[in-house]
Amino acid sequence: MTVPWDSHSDLAAADTIHVSAPATTANLGSAFDCAGVALDLWNELEVVRDETVTPADTHHLGIAAFARITPVDGWRFDFTYRIPRASGLGSSAALIALGLVAGAIAAGRETDAEALLAEGLPLEGHPDNLAAALAGGACLTWEGRIERVADSVPAVPIALRPDDQVSTEHSRSLLPISVPHEDAAYSAARAALLGAALASGSETLFAAALDDRLHEPYRSVFLADVRVELPATALGATLSGSGPTVIVWARQGAAEECEAALRQRWPGVEVTRLDVSSRGAIP
Repeated sequence: MTVPWDSHSDLAAADTIHVSAPATTANLGSAFDCAGVALDLWNELEVVRDETVTPADTHHLGIAAFARITPVDGWRFDFTYRIPRASGLGSSAALIALGLVAGAIAAGRETDAEALLAEGLPLEGHPDNLAAALAGGACLTWEGRIERVADSVPAVPIALRPDDQVSTEHSRSLLPISVPHEDAAYSAARAALLGAALASGSETLFAAALDDRLHEPYRSVFLADVRVELPATALGATLSGSGPTVIVWARQGAAEECEAALRQRWPGVEVTRLDVSSRGAIP
């Protein structure tokens, strides 16, 4: 029996399990380590019951996540990778989400987002990407809790991905131990605006929220360069996760025009218009 990602039937009896998990963009400027949005770009995992297969490599993030839920013995793991690695688009979180959800299905457990988040955090280290990868839409997370505040956001994300990679560890090593009080207050105000913007769907509030002094100035010269010359059709720009990808948030109804302007401005950068995904890896 095959159980696709959106099935709710007889999960424990599955011989083949198929799960998809979305890319994500996290932080959204000021909401450092607590906000994430699922994007319509997907990694996939097929897990097949096979008693003859050699033991799976639990150093792989997706398989390690599966092993936190149920034993890997007797299962074969086939991954499809579409999310570029070390790009700031949540490739690690997607792999962990795949393993967690597949493991829960294999074990016949409920796929509860907060329970799976708790299982995955020792592998991921921070919750924002993983929460959105599991639950979809726009999510806020704190102290192990997830609040899925909206199916979408009041803008269209356009990813600008330079031809390099940045590890999360290196990106975090660039952050200062402390920041000036005025910078902390500046980011706190915009984080509050961001929560209001996501909950209300307000383009005006969303545009006002897309700035930060807590982490972005220390991590990305590219983001600063993008912000210097944003198209008129853009609401703002944010560093996606740890970078190097920058998300330019286009006005709804003007995304095509914004994308064309960005391609002209940044000919050596991969420019990809994406959609926000209302669904995540959890069925």
